[in-house]
Amino acid sequence: MRLVRTLSSAALAIAAALALVVPAEAAAANYVALGDSYSSGTGTGSYYSDSGSCKRSQYSYPALWAASHAPASFKFVACSGAKTGDVLANQVGALSTSTSLVSISIGGNDAGFTDVISTCTFGSDSTCVNRVNQAKAYATGTLPGLLDNVYAQIRTRAPSATVVVLGYPRLYKVPGSCSVGLSDTKRAAINSAADTLHQVISARAGARSFAYRDVRTAFTGHEICSSDWWLNSLSWPVEESYHPNRNGQRLGYLPQLTAVTG
Repeated sequence: MRLVRTLSSAALAIAAALALVVPAEAAAANYVALGDSYSSGTGTGSYYSDSGSCKRSQYSYPALWAASHAPASFKFVACSGAKTGDVLANQVGALSTSTSLVSISIGGNDAGFTDVISTCTFGSDSTCVNRVNQAKAYATGTLPGLLDNVYAQIRTRAPSATVVVLGYPRLYKVPGSCSVGLSDTKRAAINSAADTLHQVISARAGARSFAYRDVRTAFTGHEICSSDWWLNSLSWPVEESYHPNRNGQRLGYLPQLTAVTG
């Protein structure tokens, strides 16, 4: 009997230890992943066939988190190209009072990310800097209200959820190892736009007491023109360009979500 009791106690101890592998809160989570291409996983090169132009990937940080944490439910509605209005029209419907975890990256497309990159790729240094300054003015003047609308809807629809807002990395190492491509003036201007987005998004997320994660530090040393890129440069298909690659999602973004959830 002592042996049986000892074995039973050992089995219970092992079971308890295994339970710690996946935090109870995470395992019980009803997780909804909202946002744009940085959340959908565009840039990783492999997408769920039913996601269409949204380009949702199994290599995105939301899918990787769900695979490792086995939440009670997982709704993945982030979509490439999404703006704040698209989140309100097409994504927040996935939220409910039972939602316990929400992640989102949004705002870059509202500020004109794609047009900034196009202008800087094909225009002069001064044209690039001017276009970046326009985007930054939009980010500081108009984007805060748009973010407030999105965050308010998230909180209304998921009143008890932990909400994790993820920012955007600086795209370039300046100066870097790239001998061709954009000038350092253009690269620095584009990076400054990421800094402005950080300031705006972090402030609005903070106003809602959401958890904001600044990914710029995580990507430092892994920008385009560094020795270890976690971002795509100009790629084919073109929509893959200037997005995190698989390492960017797994090593850059995923740890930021895990830092909040365990």
